[in-house]
Amino acid sequence: GFSEKKLVGNLASMSTSERIKAIQKMPENMKKKREIRNKVLKEITKKSRHRGTRLPWCTQCLQEAVVSFRRFGNSLSEYFHLLWFWHKTLKIIGAEFGTSVLSYFIFLKWLLTFNIFSFLINFGFIAIPQFFAGEPNNLSFTGLELITGAGYFQQTVLYYGFYTNATISKPENGPPYNMQLAYIFTVGIYFVICFLILSFSTAKSFCRNFINPHTYSGNASKLLCTWDFNITNEKAVKLKQKSLSTQIKEDLAEVNQEVLNFSITERVVRGVIHLVSWVASVGTAVVACAGVYFLSVNNLELFMKGHKNDLESQAAMLVLPFVTSLLNALIPSFYSWLGHLERFQNPGQQIYVTIVRNVILKISIIGILCYYWLNVVAASDSECWETLVGQDVYRFVLVGFIFSLLGSLFGEFLRRIIGSRVCVSLGLPEFDIGRNVLDLIYAQTLTWIGILFSPLLPAIQMISFSIMFYVKKVSLMMNCQPPRKVWRTAQMTTSFMFLLFFPSLVGALCVIGVTVWRLKPSEQCGPFRGLPSMYAVVSEWVKILENYTAAKWVVWIYHNLITSELFFFILSALVLILTYLYWQIIEGRKTVTKLLRKQIIN
Repeated sequence: GFSEKKLVGNLASMSTSERIKAIQKMPENMKKKREIRNKVLKEITKKSRHRGTRLPWCTQCLQEAVVSFRRFGNSLSEYFHLLWFWHKTLKIIGAEFGTSVLSYFIFLKWLLTFNIFSFLINFGFIAIPQFFAGEPNNLSFTGLELITGAGYFQQTVLYYGFYTNATISKPENGPPYNMQLAYIFTVGIYFVICFLILSFSTAKSFCRNFINPHTYSGNASKLLCTWDFNITNEKAVKLKQKSLSTQIKEDLAEVNQEVLNFSITERVVRGVIHLVSWVASVGTAVVACAGVYFLSVNNLELFMKGHKNDLESQAAMLVLPFVTSLLNALIPSFYSWLGHLERFQNPGQQIYVTIVRNVILKISIIGILCYYWLNVVAASDSECWETLVGQDVYRFVLVGFIFSLLGSLFGEFLRRIIGSRVCVSLGLPEFDIGRNVLDLIYAQTLTWIGILFSPLLPAIQMISFSIMFYVKKVSLMMNCQPPRKVWRTAQMTTSFMFLLFFPSLVGALCVIGVTVWRLKPSEQCGPFRGLPSMYAVVSEWVKILENYTAAKWVVWIYHNLITSELFFFILSALVLILTYLYWQIIEGRKTVTKLLRKQIIN
């Protein structure tokens, strides 16, 4: 109507910042605000055309380009908002199952964005330049390569061995592209970015959930100030009500948590049960690691004796990832059973204990595999041991993904059938947060380790995480019930991030560091063939830069900082001092908070 046209005209006459603030303050839903914004942009375009007769042609084109670019950006953000439809799914999961289960799916979504970022970097700076220098693939594709990762895939950009060590200059007379430097700097810068992002995210989450948890999640504010009056859809209203109800129940359960007093006999019995459970869990992990090690060594010997390029012998290499994934699927179930046997007072304690046991198991297995790859495979007679390691990691990621899907589709489904029809007293299963989270961290750790040997491995992980999100969501809705004990888990996401940072990322960095600095690359494949180590390419590049006056600052940084033990010693000391001061600030805040609470109570 007339009032809307007047509103659009007034908004069009404002500056950009004023217009954005005015639209944000409108008491309308998001759909209506987008419609008004698009009409305002059309009105601005019309006015600029009317003024075109008085403005120079260049100024007019520039204004139209700016407005068109802004409209394109707004449309693109709307399409991304529509495509990113997980937001509604996460709201439903949080309302139905609480924040404990929701934290798993948020963590899964966060890992997916990590792998998208990794794939874009590696594909843009490593894979695309190799397309210009790659030789045609003469191997035939049979389909079995999708499972084994061998055969046809050996001669593709998926693996380290396919990349050239030459400087690419295509088209003719174009700027040269040094593949050796591109390969090592792309991987190195990516890990630096991951390290910084994880450090910042973990610290931010720690501050939000441990230092000032009441600042971000006040009980009174949830009850009185959380409702969004822009919600008009009936389904959205019911979903919001259910979500708020679940959050308030979690907060009340944390406040009203009962502390049970056990007798001396009961304490002794519980202590013995905990001790036996820990001995059983650690012993199981030791036996599993020993089995993985001996199987890996014997499997490599069988492969080396056979035909190295035979697809059947490559398929025989599936035995190791199959057995390892089977152990990773069965032993965590045993750990979950031990957790139920121990009967923790708080469900959070049970989840954390299960997570610690799974961390011990999975990190130990990864440690055994890394020792096998860097000490056994790297010293073998293989023509390209880096590609062999990349194929191994590919198989581990793929088989682990298949086992995770089978566990959701059949394990939780059979448990629901048993609990609802055969043995009703068992009831429906609960979503095992600890085991599922550790499966994600295990898969991401393998991906980080394998990036150096298979640069496009994050693409495989992108697909697997996307499928896993929907499979886990369907299995959760169909087979699982909400947690019997409602409890608040704001601090659990911080724990997930910390485990992803240490030991996952830190361990992967150690493996990459040993490979780059200590191991000798293969003589007949890869971008670093013929060099004593992968890092030697950086030393040679710095020697070349010494001849250029404009690059003296790079040479100075390399000699005085990167290769200086004193610099890293001072840096480590500063980190320790800052960490100590940080903890002192935390303790001071806690003391002040306690004093204020006492004053309020008195």
